[in-house]
Amino acid sequence: AASRAAADARGRSERPQSAAASRIIGISLQEAQQILNVSNLNPEEIQKNYDHLFKVNDKSVGGSFYLQSKVVRAKERLDEELRIQAKDDKEKGWKAET
Repeated sequence: AASRAAADARGRSERPQSAAASRIIGISLQEAQQILNVSNLNPEEIQKNYDHLFKVNDKSVGGSFYLQSKVVRAKERLDEELRIQAKDDKEKGWKAET
């Protein structure tokens, strides 16, 4: 119950689309950034860190499937946030022209 309340509180501080993405994917934007060790949404840095963490957590090299799964979910969450931002930027550009 306490973790649900904390998740709800995090969701209220995010934009509606971002909060929805956090609920669907299951982790917040902040948690995803912590997992992939990125402070901003730089696609190249996200991909570089994802590739490294995915590889070192591969079960065939003695890694953890659980941690590898967290890395994948974090990448999905950050990719979704990048998509939301791109959509918002596109809509802002369209509104400025009208």
